[in-house]
Amino acid sequence: MLYSTLVEFYARLEATAKRLEMTDILAELFGVAEPDELEHLIYLTQGKIHPDWTGEPEIGMAEKMVVETISRASGQRKRRVEAILSESGDVGLAAEKSLLDKRQAMLGEKPLSVSDVYNAFDQIANESGKGSSSRKIDRLVRVIVNSSPLGARYIARTVVGTLRLGVGDMTILDSLSLAFTGSSENRGQLERAYNLTSDLGAVARTLAEEGLESVAKAQIVLGKPVRMMLAQRLSTPEEIIEKLGACSAEYKLDGERFQIHKDGDSIQIFSRRLENITAMYPDAVRMVSTQVKVNHAVLEGEAVAIDADSGEIKSFQTLMKRRRKHRIEEMAERFPIAVFLFECLYVDGDDLTPEPYTKRRAKLQDIVEETERFKLVRALQTSEVSQLVDFFEEAISDGTEGLVVKSTAEDSIYRAGARSWLWVKLKASYQSKMVEPVDLVAVGAFHGRGRRAGSYGALLMASYDPDEDMFRTVCKVGSGFTDEDLLSFPELLDGERAEDKPRNVDSMLEAEVWFEPNVVMEVLGDEITLSPIHTCAFGRLREESGLAVRFPRFLRLREDKAPEDTTTVEEIVDMYRAQSRTQ
Repeated sequence: MLYSTLVEFYARLEATAKRLEMTDILAELFGVAEPDELEHLIYLTQGKIHPDWTGEPEIGMAEKMVVETISRASGQRKRRVEAILSESGDVGLAAEKSLLDKRQAMLGEKPLSVSDVYNAFDQIANESGKGSSSRKIDRLVRVIVNSSPLGARYIARTVVGTLRLGVGDMTILDSLSLAFTGSSENRGQLERAYNLTSDLGAVARTLAEEGLESVAKAQIVLGKPVRMMLAQRLSTPEEIIEKLGACSAEYKLDGERFQIHKDGDSIQIFSRRLENITAMYPDAVRMVSTQVKVNHAVLEGEAVAIDADSGEIKSFQTLMKRRRKHRIEEMAERFPIAVFLFECLYVDGDDLTPEPYTKRRAKLQDIVEETERFKLVRALQTSEVSQLVDFFEEAISDGTEGLVVKSTAEDSIYRAGARSWLWVKLKASYQSKMVEPVDLVAVGAFHGRGRRAGSYGALLMASYDPDEDMFRTVCKVGSGFTDEDLLSFPELLDGERAEDKPRNVDSMLEAEVWFEPNVVMEVLGDEITLSPIHTCAFGRLREESGLAVRFPRFLRLREDKAPEDTTTVEEIVDMYRAQSRTQ
C-alpha cells in the first residue's frame, strides 16, 4: 500500500468524530491492505511502531528536530517554518504548509509505501550514540522529500507523538471484525485474542492470513503481557455476599501490580499499563528465579515498599521512587519491596484463565516457595457476612486498603481485559458517602490566576466509558495541589496538549486548554451528585443531568494506570446509587 493511500484514510478519520463512521473508514482501510502489511499499518495508525510492552525504542524526535527536518526537506528557512508552527500550533500542519509553499523543492524519486515509512521510523528509533540526532534528521528528510504535503502532515505528527486520530483499541477491533468477517458481532473473539496477547497488529495479521478460526485459538504467549482483569466495587459486605455468594476475600494492597512472565531463565515483569518494568525491579527478578518452582509461568501480584527492619508496608509514593532508569540497585537497597501473589494464569503450557478461581489459587500455592518477601496474598474463603466483616477489619488494621473479594463459583474464570463482577473491591472509605477516591483522566485545564499564574488553576477530569470508548467529564478539580504539583503540571501535561477538544472526550464545558486523555490522577470528593454540566452518565438517572464529584480534591498521580483502566462511568453510577441508599 502506498503511504499516500493511508494518509487519505487518516484525513477522512480526522474529518469525523462519529465512532460508527470511524469504524467504517477503518474497515475499508483494512480491507484494501495486504495481509503482510496489516500489522505495521495498525501500529502506525496507533501512532507507534511497536506495542508498548516490547520496550523497543520510541521514535524519539523532539519538535525542534522536526522543524529542522521540515526546513531542509522543503527548502524553507527555519525561521519561516517556526512562524508557521507558532501560528498553527501543530507540527503536522506546519510540515504540510511548508511543503505546499515550496513544492518545487521536492525531489522525490519514488512514491513511498507504508513499509518504507514504517522501516524509516524503526531505523530512526534505533539510532543512538554520538551524532544520532543528525542521523535521525537525515533519515526523516529522505522520508518527507518523497512524501506529499498531506503525507508530511502525518509523518511529522507521528515522529513527535501527536498523531492522535482518536481511534481506540475497541474501534480497531470492531473495524477488523467488520472488514474480515462481515460483521462487528465477531469482535468478541478478536478481543479475547487481543486480551491474551496485548498485540493488535498480530491479531489483525492472523485474522487476515488465517481467518477467524485461528484467532479463536489464541493462547497466552510468554513475553507478551495478558491484559489484566479488573474489579468492580460495592459499598458493603452485605452487598458483596448477595452478589457473589461463596467467595474468597484477599487483602488489597496499595502498591504496583505486577504481571510476571517466567520463561526458563528469562523473567519479565509488566506493569498494570503493560509496560516492561523488569529493569526497575532486579530484586523481584531474583525472587521469581529462586521461588517459582516451574520453568514457565505467568503470575500476578502486588509489589509494595516495606520497612527493611519491621516489614511494615510503606506508601505507594515510596514505592514509586523505584521507578527510574539509573541507580537501580542503590534504590532497591534503600527501598526494598515485598511481592504478594494472587493470580496464576499459565503454567508449563497450560492456560489457566478459563479455570475457576479455586483451581488457579491451588496451582499458585503448588508452584511458589514462599518467603517473607515473596508469598501469596492473605485470603479467606467464606460465604458469611460476619466473617467478611471481621476479615475486612483485620485487613484495615494490618495497613491495607481493604479487600478484593473474588467469586469462587465454577464460572469464576480470569476475564482478561475486563472489569468484572467476579471481582469486587471493598475499601474502608466505602462506608459513608464518597470518601473513596476515584481514578480520573485529565482532559482539559483552566489557567491559574494570582499565585497560580504560569500554571494551571484547575483541571477538567473525566471518567471512562468503555462501551463508547469515550471519556466523559465528571468534575473540575482545583484543590489539593501542593506548590510542587503546580510547578510540575505544565511539564507533565503540555506534552498532551491538543488544539481542540479530542474526539474521544465528551464535555459541555469549554476548557481553556485541552489535553489528550492520557494522564491519570486520583481524586477524592465529598459525594457524587447530579449535574447539568457534566457528561458522565448524562440522561441516565435524570433527564438533562449527568453525575459529578462534589468538592473534588487532587490526591496523587497514578502513573501506573492507563486511561482505560480508570474509574468507569458505570462505577460512578454504582457509587451514586450506593451512596443514595445509605443517606
